[in-house]
Amino acid sequence: MQKQFKKTVLSLCALSLALSGCAPSSENVKPAYVSPLQYQGYSCNQIRQEMMIVARHVSEVSGTQDSHATNDDVAMGVGLIIFWPALFFLANKDQREELARLKGEYEALEEAAVRKNCSVAREIEAARKMEEARKAKDTQKAAPAQHLND
Repeated sequence: MQKQFKKTVLSLCALSLALSGCAPSSENVKPAYVSPLQYQGYSCNQIRQEMMIVARHVSEVSGTQDSHATNDDVAMGVGLIIFWPALFFLANKDQREELARLKGEYEALEEAAVRKNCSVAREIEAARKMEEARKAKDTQKAAPAQHLND
């Protein structure tokens, strides 16, 4: 009886450790604060160039982070269903700190562009509005299809 209790406690500890260590997908990583003041001496052209560099790095690290998140999801499924020691291999290469920092740098550059009234800030705002409109249109298209399935 006591052996069974120890096994249960050990299994619950391993499960809680594994669940806390799962890598989040890139969209769930919040940006870290980076002060836009460090970019106040940049020209609008320099801000645009730096934003392109940071955006490329965000894209690369996001892809890696999403890959780790997917691998963790697979390991979690295997661990919970088939082989619980697999849970110890979760989140071994999580890059959420680097991704958060990069997202924060991008936001700081964007804020610097707004403060300097750079054209890149207006371009970003226009692109966001177009994306919101596209999402709203997609949601409207999906709503009738969902209603038909009900």
